[in-house]
Amino acid sequence: MSAVQLTIGMVAGEASGDLLGAHLIAALRAHLPEARFVGIGGPKMESQGLDSLYPMERLAVRGYAEVLRHYPGLVRMRRKLKLALLAARPQLFIGIDAPDFNLGLEAGLKRAGVPVVHYVSPSVWAWRGSRVAVIARSVDHMLTLFPFEAAIYAKAGIAATYVGHPLADLIPEQDQTASARAQLRIAPERKVIALLPGSRQSELRYMADTFIATAKLLAQKIERPLFLVPLVSRETREIFEAALYRADAGELPLTILFGHARDALAAADVALVASGTATLEAALLKKPMVITYKMAEASWLLMRRMGYLPYIGLPNVLAGEFVVPELLQHDATPENLAQALHNSLNDSMLRARLPQRFAAIHRQLKCNTAEQAARAVLPLLARAAA
Repeated sequence: MSAVQLTIGMVAGEASGDLLGAHLIAALRAHLPEARFVGIGGPKMESQGLDSLYPMERLAVRGYAEVLRHYPGLVRMRRKLKLALLAARPQLFIGIDAPDFNLGLEAGLKRAGVPVVHYVSPSVWAWRGSRVAVIARSVDHMLTLFPFEAAIYAKAGIAATYVGHPLADLIPEQDQTASARAQLRIAPERKVIALLPGSRQSELRYMADTFIATAKLLAQKIERPLFLVPLVSRETREIFEAALYRADAGELPLTILFGHARDALAAADVALVASGTATLEAALLKKPMVITYKMAEASWLLMRRMGYLPYIGLPNVLAGEFVVPELLQHDATPENLAQALHNSLNDSMLRARLPQRFAAIHRQLKCNTAEQAARAVLPLLARAAA
């Protein structure tokens, strides 16, 4: 099959999907060195050779209110993208996460005869379980990152493969604190708090002020604190710096990093993390954390009514219980967050027990994900090429 010129469509909608897509492209190229990749992705996928037709940032919208505001533009873009992909005549389409955008695109491509894989299950186990029926109409094969998800799709008659999580492959199982602190030139005696308010501009607008107010309160409770704030883009940095100015927080012992989220987490004693993939990254680095999130009030009310689980953070979902605190929306006050972080810093039993729980999760998710995902889609490509 490697001698056949193949075109593979791919769409990722945010930084975590860009990472997944880049690793999958690299793994597929090992089997199909001449394959062409076209769709939407970020810098990591583009560096692996993806021809990105639109900026990935245009898809990085979260929450019902935000999606509704951008909905007409997203629909127009999806319609044009579908036509462009059909013109490219792909043998396979792989939608990476971004279900609100990708499932509609996938349904149209599947109706047109293009085999469709969706990589990263939507959180149907947490909320909106009715999406399984939509997925059945839109997708030929689901690639899941978590072990309990494949059974959900098997029960619904949807082909699915558990491939593990790539972060579990990338992050060493051994403690990285000393090496990360040496790399960032942080003295061992400093108390390091990683602040991860999100990768999207919309997330920073909702949470930057709260994160800074929390840091100001926590700085009064501990000696020699250092706050590390990794931000992914110039735009998110500008939003955070504007919040620093509003809070008159120029004296706060805080360092903004361009990227380097993993280094910040590895160096930290505790982390305040916006819910999402970063919470899993913190768990794989065996770090205590407090999970938080804020969004538009309309979005929050809708999501709260549709939720099935008492927790939203991936470490708690994978553990099946609250192993780290979650403070969301109205509970996410600077006072509550600062107290929860202070408790995590000073709870010696938690700091001894938590790494063991996270190590078990790490071993479960470590599966050589990119190669497993490539091997799952190669038969689909072989049938399409034939």
